[in-house]
Amino acid sequence: MQTSNQLGKFFQDNRQAALAFSGGVDSTYLLYEAIRQGVKIQPYYVKSAFQPEFEYQDALRLAKELNIELKVIPVDVLANEAVTDNPANRCYFCKTCIFSAILKEAKEDGYTLILDGTNASDDAVDRPGMQALQEMKVRSPLRECGLTKEKIRRLSQKAGLFTWNKPAYACLATRIPTGEKITLNKLAATERAEGCLFSLGFSDFRVRFFHGMARLQIRENQLSLLQENRERILEALKSDYQGVLLDLEVRDEH
Repeated sequence: MQTSNQLGKFFQDNRQAALAFSGGVDSTYLLYEAIRQGVKIQPYYVKSAFQPEFEYQDALRLAKELNIELKVIPVDVLANEAVTDNPANRCYFCKTCIFSAILKEAKEDGYTLILDGTNASDDAVDRPGMQALQEMKVRSPLRECGLTKEKIRRLSQKAGLFTWNKPAYACLATRIPTGEKITLNKLAATERAEGCLFSLGFSDFRVRFFHGMARLQIRENQLSLLQENRERILEALKSDYQGVLLDLEVRDEH
């Protein structure tokens, strides 16, 4: 398995690049390592209705801590019907929309190499978003160099990055069932619901739409926390959902 040494070699060979930056574990470590290697790198954060506010604030905080300018690109993903119709390959159309905006901005800034934070643990099978990246010639150094999510977390902790133990967080659109229309109201309801659970101490969970109701997916070790806060959760979510359901199937990934 290739390691971080290969990542250093990648940056020795590529001294200038633009980076699609989300403020998550992977893109943060990639940005940190590029800066450490003396690469001229420009991070771009795409701000859309699919990203919650806390992700944006994390991205701003990281750029400040790493002492680098973050360029923010607003993208109206809801204007794209191929995205809002929410087909099984929605990610393909969404990634195409987002990376087209990054490519345009990066080209104007003089960058031809575009990077993203896909890692070696990400399964390319049935990942239409990866197809879009390949078509647009976006490179994924972490994946190319064999860096898994676990390895990236260890390296991030060693580097002192606060993201080292940040839970994985898929975009808000993933909370809406395939084939169900994506709307701003549904995205906002999801952000409010998950914000409520975050504030109560929950982590690594999801609140999904299910026939107008909220389907909570939480870790088994937080069931007691759910019981303690049952009334508060019901009160907070009832204005956006017809009811609140608990998914008793505990998953390794959500």
